[in-house]
Amino acid sequence: MGIKVKRSYDEPEESDGYRILVDRLWPRGLTKGEAKVDLWLREIGPSDRLRTWFGHDPKKWGEFERHYFAELDAKRTLVDQIVEHAKLGPVTLLFSTSDTTFNNAEALKEYIEARDKGPKIIAA
Repeated sequence: MGIKVKRSYDEPEESDGYRILVDRLWPRGLTKGEAKVDLWLREIGPSDRLRTWFGHDPKKWGEFERHYFAELDAKRTLVDQIVEHAKLGPVTLLFSTSDTTFNNAEALKEYIEARDKGPKIIAA
């Protein structure tokens, strides 16, 4: 499954495949035409309370992921949408913050990858 992460302000590329904005807020100063977003999953972004608490503080990253993953557990259908698109081709998760390491798109990608590597139940 090919999922990558990219700032929404970076130039769109053909290799991006299906572009999904995973922020609750639309990127400031970016028009819909410039963003070339195929799908905006605003509800998959971290809650306003969690986002505000985190404030992109690297020291809070582990705790942020723990809380965000719990939120994602309750949003299975949204996560499944991303996985289904990724089965068809490349997917790029778009985020707006300037922090390219500690952001919700990276956490979401990590969540999906961990979920897909988890135990599989195989019927006998």
